[in-house]
Amino acid sequence: MTELELEELVRELAEDRSKWEHLVRHSREQREYVELHRDDDVAVWLICWMDEHDTGFHDHDLSSGAVAVAEGAVAEDRLALGGPPVTRVAHAGESFHFTAADIHRVRHCGDAPAVTIHAYSPPLWRMGAYEILPGGELRRHSLSYAEELRPLS
Repeated sequence: MTELELEELVRELAEDRSKWEHLVRHSREQREYVELHRDDDVAVWLICWMDEHDTGFHDHDLSSGAVAVAEGAVAEDRLALGGPPVTRVAHAGESFHFTAADIHRVRHCGDAPAVTIHAYSPPLWRMGAYEILPGGELRRHSLSYAEELRPLS
């Protein structure tokens, strides 16, 4: 699926609360997430956010993706050479997409818990988590899609 098709899919799912609302669980210790759908073309996840939840910088290996915010707000930061990350905030009813080549992080923002719907095509199997070394260099760590993303120190 293309990034725009993925974004349309997550927006439609976010609007249909009957498909995911019963699965919403919030925890201060970690993001709660559940896979809603997986087939040969796409994987769809529900992710619940609170407080300082943060994925850390990561990529999605071979998968493009999209995120729709169903409740609350999240910020997406994209790495930028020579300056601070480029940040955009997405509130309930908004969405964004990314390619497999993009390195970004997503983090909770605002006072209220957040709920997001994510779709990846092809279905997510591996990710790269990035550690920012003291000199500013990046080190990539390969992770399974089933591991929770967290900032690496």
